[in-house]
Amino acid sequence: MDDTLNDLLRRLVRNRTVAALGTLDAGDPFVSMAPYVLHGTGADFLIHVSGLSAHTRQMLEHPRVSLMVTTAEGAVAEDGTAIQPQALPRVTAQGDATRLDSNSDRYASGKSAYLERFPSARQMFELPDFSLFTISPRSVRFIAGFGKAHSLNAQTWARILETA
Repeated sequence: MDDTLNDLLRRLVRNRTVAALGTLDAGDPFVSMAPYVLHGTGADFLIHVSGLSAHTRQMLEHPRVSLMVTTAEGAVAEDGTAIQPQALPRVTAQGDATRLDSNSDRYASGKSAYLERFPSARQMFELPDFSLFTISPRSVRFIAGFGKAHSLNAQTWARILETA
């Protein structure tokens, strides 16, 4: 990938706030919506979820998950034309979900980062059933448009996100 594509990928995951979260429910795929923030070295996704949600139980039972972040529908290309839905830039990460210990430094820094991005979530941190999960990508598939598909390993993903 070149600098232009790297920048597109960074802007996509830094500017969007919601991902589709794919989990397993008794062996069947299950997709839900999850607000996220990039955390740690900037390559991990951090989500704040309720223990009452199906996806929380599913992540605890099967920590291998997938997240997809897409450019908003109706996005416009540099030339002013609408981007066709099939050509919308998007990234899918396959990774491992881990619940953070609420007494850990990672939890404290994660909570701070999450509340910086989502200040309205402050009251949810007071509820006992909510947890922070970090999702560490093992592999990433970035589609920058038609004919622009790129597979990235965890190291390349982290390197791209830590620069600029």
